[in-house]
This record gives sequence, structure tokens and C-alpha cells, in this order.
Amino acid sequence: MAFIPLQIPPGVYRNGTELQSSGRWYDANLVRFYENTMRPMGGWRKRSESAVAGAARSLITWKDNDADPWIGIGTNSRLYAMSVSGVLKDITPTGFTAGLIDATIVTGYGTGGYGLQPFGVERENLTTITPAAMWTLDTWGEYLIGCSNADGKLYEWQLGFGTPTLAAPIANAPVGCNAILATAERFIFALGANGNPRKVQWCDQENNTVWTPSTLNQAGDFELTTPGTLMAGKRVRGINLLWTDVDCHSATYIGQPFVFGFEKIGSGCGLISAQSVAIVADATAFWMSKTGFWMYDGSVKPLASDVGDYVYRNMNRNQASKVYAVHNGEYGEVWWFYPSASSVEIDSYVLYNYREGHWNIGILGRTAGTGRGAFDHPMLVSADGYIYEHDVGFEYDSELLFCESGPVQIGNGDNLMAVNQLIPDELNQGEVTATFKTKFYPNGVESSFGPYSMSNPTSVRFTARQVKMRVDSNGNNNWRVGTMRLNANQGGRR
Repeated sequence: MAFIPLQIPPGVYRNGTELQSSGRWYDANLVRFYENTMRPMGGWRKRSESAVAGAARSLITWKDNDADPWIGIGTNSRLYAMSVSGVLKDITPTGFTAGLIDATIVTGYGTGGYGLQPFGVERENLTTITPAAMWTLDTWGEYLIGCSNADGKLYEWQLGFGTPTLAAPIANAPVGCNAILATAERFIFALGANGNPRKVQWCDQENNTVWTPSTLNQAGDFELTTPGTLMAGKRVRGINLLWTDVDCHSATYIGQPFVFGFEKIGSGCGLISAQSVAIVADATAFWMSKTGFWMYDGSVKPLASDVGDYVYRNMNRNQASKVYAVHNGEYGEVWWFYPSASSVEIDSYVLYNYREGHWNIGILGRTAGTGRGAFDHPMLVSADGYIYEHDVGFEYDSELLFCESGPVQIGNGDNLMAVNQLIPDELNQGEVTATFKTKFYPNGVESSFGPYSMSNPTSVRFTARQVKMRVDSNGNNNWRVGTMRLNANQGGRR
């Protein structure tokens, strides 16, 4: 007899073939690896009393000067504020131009300029994607500011469900903008100002109604040297990071006469969407591009991913403008929510644990959100428009929690192993079940055994050269799973 430990390191590996994930976790849903154990992610509960109209594409939380927490939510057609009590208020500005709920694709006949190709021939390489409408939201002191790339105006909401009840355009601000950013020095950046995709324009310091430069103020503008279109800006310690769809730039406050100094700091690393970047501890940025993951920690560098091949093959690229990043600081995770290849709306996630250096995947439809901050729990918006607080309790609606390994080699060469017992390693025994899937060859027929409820030991019976183990949650419990062991005898050859 021999006890074979199933010592599978944390995180999911999903690049290449299934056999290449040998000895690693291959698939998962709503479980996390943390502090050397597998455990369930926290559940969720509804926080808003009603649903927002349209698809939520941005969410921010903050506290006003009285320490009361607020949530701002931007959809393709509305702007909302929510108080701590869960009451939603429509604060959409008068005259706001709604945008697309889904990205639209234009291709084929009639696309492109006159005479570009022969009459009657479908246009090639001329696919045009108009992105889904996306808000960027920030705060100006205790006030909410925002911009929708479909509307292009900069707005401010000065709190309260009384007067003023609606957000209003910021006086004298440029129009035709893609995004907004409030800097640590108290300037507002308008990105893509006045329809120029490379133009950054900013107001005077501490005065968001003065946008025309003069010797008496610090308002100004700068046109980046880039082939791309400005999409987003974020504050990190000491500088501001600005992303286009092809590269990354920094903007550093230097005072008069130029006010800001600009520098390109990364090429070929632009954003896949306006909300695909998350900031960690005001010092590090993680983001998703069209071809991979990147980070900034003083310099721009690629972020190797154990699941990148799977994610990009599983993504609906035509709807990639909806990708949304959320930082969950409690567990050291950055989440990216994205639409899978079979979906128009966001229904999947990929996450990176930057504290422990591993990746994870799963299924969850959340179109916007933010981590803990003004509220005690992360706040995320479902595809049907309700705001949920997450990592609270262990209720998951009808979602399944599981983790499945890639093939683990238990027999050497032509030898098989006959397994008769499983020695479980759980914090509280019986809160998960185990299923084993066996093959004799990588592309052979798969046989399944189980699920087995845990006892110590657990009687099982199968013979294999390689085996996959699947762990399923057996209820809404806060379980822990460590290193399972198989009791096996060497069998014959096959």
C-alpha cells in the first residue's frame, strides 16, 4: 500500500492542453486559494431596493464631509446615486445623451470610403466596433463627477436627494470627452477633450469652472504623441497614469509654466476597455490589454498569466469594451469581469492574487463594482441591475462552487494504480464531496467515480494511470480543504 498525496499548488492553470495542467487545478468556480488552503468565496446579498435602468458600466463609493457613505452608478442611459439605506435616486443630467448598451459591429458591404474596393465585393479588414457606453466616475471633494464616453460632457453632482436633485454639466468644461480624472493636486483632467482622441485638458487648480489658460491660472492642455485614443486615467503615488488603447503615459505635476509633464512609459500595452484597470494601494496598477495582462509598479511590465490562453479564447472580443476590473484588497485580488464567447453580456471572471502570485477563473455576471472602502464589503452590480454586497455570508443563489484538477499521474509507465481509499483533509469533515475522473491515455475515454461524501477514511474504488479530482461544496458553509491523499496499490499493466 502507498499513500499518494494530491499536493496541488494554489491557483488555476489553463494554458494549452488539459495534460499541460498536470498536477495543477484546471477549472474552478467561486472558490479561492488563500493561505495555502482552498475555501469558498464569500456569498452575496442584495443591497439596492430596486434595479437601475440600462446596464451598469461604472460604480464608485465614497463618503461625504459628514462621513455618510454614497454609491454612484453609471449605466449606458442613466446616472444614479444610492444612499447607505439602499434607496436609489436617478440623478441623470438634463439633456444627457444615452449610449449603446452593447457594442455594435459594422462590416461587409458598404463599409469604408467610396471606391476603396471593386463594386459588389464585400469589404475586407474593415470591421468597425462601436464600444458599449462606459462611464468614468470620480470625486471632487465630497461631490461626484463623471463622464460617459457616449455623451462626452463632464458632470458634477453636489449631493443630497433634495436640491439640486440632478447632476449638472461643469461650467466651461470641454465637451466630446472620453473620460475624466481628478488628480491628487486638485485638477480635473478631461481625456479626449473636444473630440481630439489624444488631447488632455485640465481646469485651474481647485477651480473646476476655469478651463481657459491664462497667466493668472494653471489651466492648460496637452496633445499626447500616440497613435491611440485616450480611454482612462488613474492616480498612483506621485503621478497620474493615462492609457490609450495602444499605450500608457504618465502625467506629473511640475508647476508653472507647463503645469504637467507628460511621458510615454509603455507601448503595446493599451487598455482592452476603459474600466479594465485597477489600482492597488495607490502604488501599483494592474490592467488587461487586447493581448495580455500588464502591471505598473514604477515601470510598465507584462504580467505572466496561467490562464491567459483560456481567457482570451473564451472571450467575446466584439464585446470586450465591457471588461471591468475590481480590486478586492482583503484577499489581495484583482478581478476582471468579461463576456464569454457564448454571451453578449458579462458572465465570467478571471482574477489574479498578487499577494500569493496565482490565478483563478469562474462564472459570475457582474457588470461593474468596487472593493471595500466607504462600505464594509465590495459592491458589485448584477446584469439585471441590482447592487449586491459581496464576500458576506455563504449564499450564492443557484451557483455551484467547485474546483477540478488537471490529470494527476499516479501510475508510472505502463503500470496502473488501484485506489481503494481517500484520506480527506478538511477543517470540518463532510462539508465538501470528491469526484474522481480517470483516463488511461490523455485523449482516452474518461470514467467518473463519485461523488463521495467524506469520512475518515473514505472508501473509493477505481484503477487508473492518471486521475482528476473534483471538489464540490456540500452546502453553504465556510469550509477549508488542504492536501487529500489516496491509498493505492500497484496494479497490472495496460
